[in-house]
Amino acid sequence: MAGQIDRALSILELLSDQPQGRSLGEIAEAIAIPKSATHRILATLIERDFVEQDRSTQHYRLSIRLAALGFRHLAGIGLAEICQPQLEALAASTGEFVRLGVVTGERLSFIAEAQGARSGLRYEGAFGRRDVRLHATATGKAWLATLPEEDAVRLVLQQGFGTPEELGPRVITTVPALLTDLARTRRQGFATVYEEADPGVAAVSAVIPGHGKDAPVVGTIAVIGPIVRLTRKRMAGVGAQVIEAAGRLSLMWPSHPYRPTDALAGE
Repeated sequence: MAGQIDRALSILELLSDQPQGRSLGEIAEAIAIPKSATHRILATLIERDFVEQDRSTQHYRLSIRLAALGFRHLAGIGLAEICQPQLEALAASTGEFVRLGVVTGERLSFIAEAQGARSGLRYEGAFGRRDVRLHATATGKAWLATLPEEDAVRLVLQQGFGTPEELGPRVITTVPALLTDLARTRRQGFATVYEEADPGVAAVSAVIPGHGKDAPVVGTIAVIGPIVRLTRKRMAGVGAQVIEAAGRLSLMWPSHPYRPTDALAGE
């Protein structure tokens, strides 16, 4: 039973990156099990409305139900509602796009955002995006810098460094360069990127500490904008603002995911 559950979850994760869907053969090959076993799992997922099959292409893709469950969960714990005013305030003060990330196991996921740019160039993020390129984003670097170096390197190597053609022209492509950047991030208290994930885009990010001594990081907050506005000279000032916002979010963060009012009790 555990094996079947693991395979079903692997299929859901695989399809989450393929909005156009994938064929039965592609899915079976990706998760390394026979087509017959893959078909049985897909049939169950279709029966439970987590997956649907396109009539014209016969490709399998996620249904809207999975997204609906995710949003229902976020609404239930009140996390986005608790954090949104802080995102809006930071976006207004910096005049740039602000994004909130949540740490789930060994992944970062974006769950909320705010747009502070009112005119001119505007950065628009990929909301709900999974598998953030950790070494190429300020959000990812901020989190990696809190991990043991061997874990940080392992996570980056699992994703792959990519190339400047795939990401940004200044993206890190070696382990020594990564470790140097993470050391700088720890010294200054915030992470920066400059044309690393995307050409023409810069970002500054800090982690949101968890509750209690030695508690793991719970999330990240980042300011992202075009390099014509978010210049290297400006990053230090924005970094201080991001750190302050992260501190406020830490105080508000639910101490238990199913009891968001705990964080607000007595206030």
